[in-house]
Amino acid sequence: MDFLNRVDLTKTIKSRKEYEKELKKYQLRLLSLQHLLIEENTAVIFVFEGWDAAGKGGAIRRAVANLDPRGVRVTAIAAPAPHEKRYHYLQRFWRKIPQFGQIAIFDRSWYGRVLVERVEGFAEKKEWKRAYSEINSFEKLLTNDHYIIEKFWLHISKDEQYKRFKERENNPMKRWKITDEDWRNRAKWDKYLTAAEEMFEKTDQPYAPWHIISANSKWYARVAVIRHMVRSIENDLKKRGVELPQYPDLQRTEEAGKQDHQREFSQDPAYHGKA
Repeated sequence: MDFLNRVDLTKTIKSRKEYEKELKKYQLRLLSLQHLLIEENTAVIFVFEGWDAAGKGGAIRRAVANLDPRGVRVTAIAAPAPHEKRYHYLQRFWRKIPQFGQIAIFDRSWYGRVLVERVEGFAEKKEWKRAYSEINSFEKLLTNDHYIIEKFWLHISKDEQYKRFKERENNPMKRWKITDEDWRNRAKWDKYLTAAEEMFEKTDQPYAPWHIISANSKWYARVAVIRHMVRSIENDLKKRGVELPQYPDLQRTEEAGKQDHQREFSQDPAYHGKA
């Protein structure tokens, strides 16, 4: 078990121009695939886990920025409500599974059972030990039907996490993102590391793989996540014999967008000083 120590955290994108070009390219491809998923009656589940302040929210925000909002849903998972504790822990996730043709993104997920619930003692040892096979069966059940499941772990160094925590504390606009709980979790870094390594070992399956994303560079991580999203959908559709879409030309799309923007302003009375 040494998945995280093998990750190259120096990966980066050197310029904003390159970052924006790559980001737009894969955002556009993901949008094209979203339309194809509707036609093929296939749903996709993207699971996001990782260290606090690793950039999950930023990556998710860029991934859905240009998608059809009618076919995508982002669900942030927190601690279970009191009434949810009266059921099997997977029950509350079953209720959030997307319809065929839709994309669902989970910001935290059922893996809390073998991460935070294990480390913090919210689940007994026999419960989180049993959860690996339960989760594998849950995901296999879905992927045997009309579902694609891909899982992301955003990985940063402990030093980078400290830097981001302090930046949040010192920024009034971001201070809400940092809590005492984040600092308590950081103090248990080694325990979470052990839990994550065992999670990868026991739940990284061909039908629902883990992608560990180098996230010390936010630009690199965002592009890498969306690129993996695109490729995972493409690979699954190819296996099903589905012909992939012809992706629109990025330069032509940008030019069309500029023309629409100019046309919108030219038709606005305020643009001509009439409002």
